[in-house]
Parts: sequence; structure tokens; C-alpha cells
Amino acid sequence: MGRQALSAEEIEDFRARLVEVATERIARDGYADLTLRGLARDLGCSPMTPYRYFKDRDEIFAAVRTAAYQEFAEAQEAAIRPDQTPLQRLAALGEAYVHFAVRRPNAYRLKFSLSQPDPGSYPELAEAQLRSWLPLSNAVADAVAAGDLAGDPEVLAHLFWSSTHGLVTLHLAGKLQLGHDLAELLPPLLTALVRGTAARPDEVPDDLLKGTTP
Repeated sequence: MGRQALSAEEIEDFRARLVEVATERIARDGYADLTLRGLARDLGCSPMTPYRYFKDRDEIFAAVRTAAYQEFAEAQEAAIRPDQTPLQRLAALGEAYVHFAVRRPNAYRLKFSLSQPDPGSYPELAEAQLRSWLPLSNAVADAVAAGDLAGDPEVLAHLFWSSTHGLVTLHLAGKLQLGHDLAELLPPLLTALVRGTAARPDEVPDDLLKGTTP
């Protein structure tokens, strides 16, 4: 008797569980030590079972990073509300960025892993990366169009991203030990980023984060 075909729901459920286990394993041990046999052991299945869902380790890693980007994109999109001004939206996205990194540190780190498959070989990964970038990119473009910020929107978006990422990375590495922690540094960082790129710096409020979250 041949092997019974899996339903779409069964396939999706197993892939999701495998991706979650792989996320933890890669974050803990690194991609170089990832094996399908080890994943099968953690999942309580036969060593050959993962091959029914993924062809190799690179495909698993791409799926892991795709899931991380999608989850991050959802967190960014959820931070946006219709009643926010462009600057409030930027602050809300920055706050949501930090909250995601603290709540899901493994997924956050894997988004920026140095050893990663070429996104061009995995369309879903490339699409998830773009989706995760658009909330910030669009928010900055809207702020420039409204006359709140001055400069090239894509350059400004990269400055906002890289500065916030630097603070988060220091926190996750346990390096913020000189008298100020992440919670203390986030509000002045976001205010400084906005004020430093604002068309009218004197009009940027000190309490920029006020009203960014429900």
C-alpha cells in the first residue's frame, strides 16, 4: 500500500512546527550545525520525514527567515493607525520594531543572519523582506511629502532603520550596562532621529512617542 497523501492542512502544520524548531536550533547552535536528523529528533519523527516537506537545509533556512520576516511585517503593520500623524506613525513603527525584537529575539536575529541563502532563489523570502520594509519606507515617504521631514525618503528610512537596529542589537547582546537601558534610550533616540531629519526641528515634540500605541 502506498503512502497516504498529506492534506494541505497537515503539510502546513508540520512545516510550521519544523520552522519553529529550526528557528530555535539555528539561533542556539548556528546554521552550520543544523541537520535534518537533529530536527527530526526534536520533532519526534523519522529522520526522513523532513524531506517530505523540504528538499534540503537551505530551503529550511529560507523558510525560517521568511517566517521571521512575515511575523515582523505583521507587527509593523499592526502599529499603524489611521489617526496617527506621519511623525507619530514613524515613532509607532520604531516602538513596534523594538517590541518585536525583545519579544521574538530568535526570529529577529535570524532576519539578519550572515550566512543565509540568496533571497533571489526563494521568491517567498524576497517578498517577505520587501513587505517588512514597506511600512517604514512608506511612512518616511509620507512624512517627507507632508513637509515634516527633509531629504531623500529611502536614505532617511535606512537611517531610521540602522539606528534603531543598533540600539536593539546592543540590548540583545547585553551591552547596555553603562547606566541606561533600552526603555530609557528608545524615546530620545526616536525623537533625535526625527528632529535631526525634520524640515522644522523646533516643531518636533519631546514626547513623540505619546499617542503612538493604543
